[in-house]
Amino acid sequence: MSRRVEGVLPYWLDRPDEEAIEIALEVERAGLGALWIGELATFDAVALATAIGHRTEGLRLKLGPLAVGVRDPLSFALAVSSVATLTGCEVDLALGASSPVIVSRWHDRPWPHPATRMRETIECLRGILAGDRSEYDGEYVRTHGFRLRRPRPQTRVCVAAFGPAMTRVAALHADELVLHLVTPEHVSAVRETIEAEAPAAARPRPRLAVWVSVALDPGDDARAQLASQLAIYLAPPGYGEMFSQLGFGELVERARGGARRSELAQEVPLELLEQVCAIGSVDELITRISAYHDAGADVVGVVPSTAEDPGGRRVLSAIGESFRQPAEMATPRQDEVHL
Repeated sequence: MSRRVEGVLPYWLDRPDEEAIEIALEVERAGLGALWIGELATFDAVALATAIGHRTEGLRLKLGPLAVGVRDPLSFALAVSSVATLTGCEVDLALGASSPVIVSRWHDRPWPHPATRMRETIECLRGILAGDRSEYDGEYVRTHGFRLRRPRPQTRVCVAAFGPAMTRVAALHADELVLHLVTPEHVSAVRETIEAEAPAAARPRPRLAVWVSVALDPGDDARAQLASQLAIYLAPPGYGEMFSQLGFGELVERARGGARRSELAQEVPLELLEQVCAIGSVDELITRISAYHDAGADVVGVVPSTAEDPGGRRVLSAIGESFRQPAEMATPRQDEVHL
């Protein structure tokens, strides 16, 4: 089992959008080797990844998680190939179910059986990334006759999972599974599931990654930033049950009863943040990150709080000193296409 630490771009609503570039540069300076680039309501992930790839040297880029209900396998393959070709970086792809709000309300796309759609997307995507002409007829995914001009067979496919159905899909079909805002105990449970399921597919088990929000010696502003993020996850199925088991059921009930996120954030106690984040001194951060590794995580993706630490410079530098590792680059930079 590897014990990697990678960087994750946060999308703090109380910070400038352009801070994403600064955070990416700090991840590179810290020597963390890889950066996860998702999207929410600021940048398109493909455009942002291309910009970051031109500003960094040797940083592996991990696009997503991107919603399988919003893009199709061709779009995913083109996204990976575009960023890799234009920057010379190695590019991986993370896929997720997202949520009914984003898929159905924002994008006006159907939301049936996300686990089945995920499996079909990965099955179809593998062949396209390998350079094969697309021939796939699934229940939700269908494509014929497309061939990618710049195949990317080395691209790893990751699945963001929480519930049992998506976890099983990840164990049987993905190269990596990523969790977010969970306890080390939850990581251990998912590790057991992966170890039990993966052999049935006669393939190597996927790596297990977990995103952990980190804050170095946080004050009131940093804790409020973390609480605002956590408040979003109080109501969704799975997360709400986990938080209830940790003893915060009343907060979950209020979230599911329609309480505003801003009100919930003010009520998130420090004890809850300590259950699913890494906060405190440098030694406390290192101990907490190591606890996730000990629980079975191959990769810990650190999400830097920047409310009191612009660009995450202090916290990423401190973590990098303890977990610095070489970047995973297989494509020489001389292959970069300059625009």
